[in-house]
Amino acid sequence: MGVVTKRSSMTFFSDPASHYSHRVRIVLAEKGVTVDVVDVDPDNPPEELADLNPYNALPTLVDRDLVLYEPNIMMEYLDERFPHPPLLPVYPVARANSRLMIHRIQRDWCDLADRIVASPDSKEADADRKALRESLLGTSPIFAEMPFFLSEEFTIVDCCIVPLLWRLPALGVDLGTDKQAKPILKYMDRMFAREGVKASLSDIEEDIRS
Repeated sequence: MGVVTKRSSMTFFSDPASHYSHRVRIVLAEKGVTVDVVDVDPDNPPEELADLNPYNALPTLVDRDLVLYEPNIMMEYLDERFPHPPLLPVYPVARANSRLMIHRIQRDWCDLADRIVASPDSKEADADRKALRESLLGTSPIFAEMPFFLSEEFTIVDCCIVPLLWRLPALGVDLGTDKQAKPILKYMDRMFAREGVKASLSDIEEDIRS
C-alpha cells in the first residue's frame, strides 16, 4: 500500500468526460458541498486512486475515512449526509420508484450510451444511436407531465438523466425539433439552465455544447 495523502475536505476523483462522474458532480453542486474535484484521465489514473479504490476506477468519492466507488451509492450518501435540498423522496414507495427509475435509465439509455462511447465507429454504434433516439422520443410525453422527471421537484432521477441528455451531440444522437421531441427539448432547456447543472460541468462537458 502506498501512502495516501490526507485531504482536509471531501475529495471527488472524477472522469471529466463520463456521465457517471457528472451525475455525482450535479448532486454536489445542487447541494453546495465544499469538495475538491480532481479531474482524472481514466487511462492514466494517479497512484493515490489505486490506494483508495480496489478497482482503481472512476468516479471515487473520499469523505474522511469513507471511500465510495459506485456513483449511485455516492448520490444517496450525499443526499443523506447533506439533506437540503432533498433529492430522494421521503416515503418508501416513492423512494423505491425513484431507484427503479434509475435502474431503468441504466438499462434503457445508459447501457446504449456506454456502448456508443466504447466503439463509436462500429455498425453496432449506429444501431445503438437509433435505439437510443427512438427510446428517448418514445418517452418524450412523460417529460411534459411535470416540471421535472415525474416529479414536482428536482430529484436524483434528474441527476441521472441530465448528463446523458447533455451528451447527445457527442454521442451523435439528434432528437430533431418536431412535435414529438418538443417535451424533452423543453425539459433539457429547463435543466441546462439550472445553476447546479451549470456549476457541475467539466471543461470537456462545456465544450460539448459551447
